[in-house]
Amino acid sequence: MKFTKLFVMVVMLTTMLNVAQAKPKKNAPVSAAFQNARFIYVQAEDGDVMRPGLYPADRKAILDVEDAIRDWSRYVVTMQREHADLVFVVRKGRTASAQGNVGVAVGPPSRPGSQGAEPGQGQGRDPSLTGGEGDSIGGRAELGPSDDSMRIFMLTPEGKRMGPIWMREMTDGLDGPSVMLLQQLKEEVERAYPATPPAKQPTP
Repeated sequence: MKFTKLFVMVVMLTTMLNVAQAKPKKNAPVSAAFQNARFIYVQAEDGDVMRPGLYPADRKAILDVEDAIRDWSRYVVTMQREHADLVFVVRKGRTASAQGNVGVAVGPPSRPGSQGAEPGQGQGRDPSLTGGEGDSIGGRAELGPSDDSMRIFMLTPEGKRMGPIWMREMTDGLDGPSVMLLQQLKEEVERAYPATPPAKQPTP
């Protein structure tokens, strides 16, 4: 009789444990989007890495973050925003700086009131930053938070940003090669959604 009761209790505990493990992680510290994502696109708040006139520190931050993502080996960096599962938006901290620009326009000027495009997508830009028509000689002032920031968004089917689903700020947090903001994200993602190790090949 005692053995039967003990057996029943073991079966019940095993069943409860299996059910608990099968439940979704309701209190996961990061979005489940990080578990399912594969392709990552990195840009600055003012546009992508190829945008003329992009703040040089932001351009370097994009490249450093891309390198750190590749080292992580969990996601793939894509150069096509429309293919991305997640969009990383980075911004280097600066309290005050000035940036000059001299260039020749390669397209028509932006028109006031143009809608439907985010920074770096070719519409709605400030002509003083992109050149407009003809030659441009001007300057640009940069003001803002002194800490580096990283915000991560999902994309709607229409290509609009949705979120952010994760955001952090840190002094020098985007400096390579360590990119401490990305290291924070990596720790949180790996803790919530450990990567599944590859299956071992059977020994011949």
